[in-house]
Amino acid sequence: MDIKLMPVSGGRVFTFPSLPEQISGKKAAKYQSYDIISQGTVKVPKGTEVEEISWNGEFFGPSKRNEAIVKSNYWMEPVECVNIIDDYIKNETILNLIVTETWINMDVTISSFQATAYGAYGNIRYSIAFAQKKPLVIYDTSELTIDSFSLTMPREDFAEESKTYTVVSGDTLSGIASSKCGGVSKWRELYDANADTIESAAKAHGRSNSDHGHWIWPGEVLTLV
Repeated sequence: MDIKLMPVSGGRVFTFPSLPEQISGKKAAKYQSYDIISQGTVKVPKGTEVEEISWNGEFFGPSKRNEAIVKSNYWMEPVECVNIIDDYIKNETILNLIVTETWINMDVTISSFQATAYGAYGNIRYSIAFAQKKPLVIYDTSELTIDSFSLTMPREDFAEESKTYTVVSGDTLSGIASSKCGGVSKWRELYDANADTIESAAKAHGRSNSDHGHWIWPGEVLTLV
């Protein structure tokens, strides 16, 4: 089984050097998890349309490149793996995500990515999420059967957007930054603005710290930046 990211318009193909334990698919408000390692090939009913895909994984350093969990022919330095994914994000690259031996084969963009270096072996833990890329359909007022004046209503007629966000299960700091703060690169500003809240929650859950926002929990109310 391989996990590949293939730029739709051409470019560098990336194959993840090691497999995650689970891949999660989200459609509407329903979640399903698929245990790739223990269950092998996953089969779902024909026509099922997964709109979001995510998982947590690890890029292993040189000392672990020959372990069984690593596909040696795809191994590369963990920092290089992170740089490739960062380039996809910065360039807003549309990717064909393929997980061989499963149903997953769709065009996506990366909606969130967070990487954390740890230990003395050069390993990097990461979390990544993808949103399915769908065609943008634009309608005019006649097609929507609405009056044209509704398109020119002043912004002040709408409710002001919320300045806070409550963490839910599955959230990551980089994912919140991407969807609520204008870009994944804002995760550090988001952490700095909410350090007291994030660190207090980490200690309440038995951790000495949050590892700079790597650990967040449902119910935390964050001030957006």
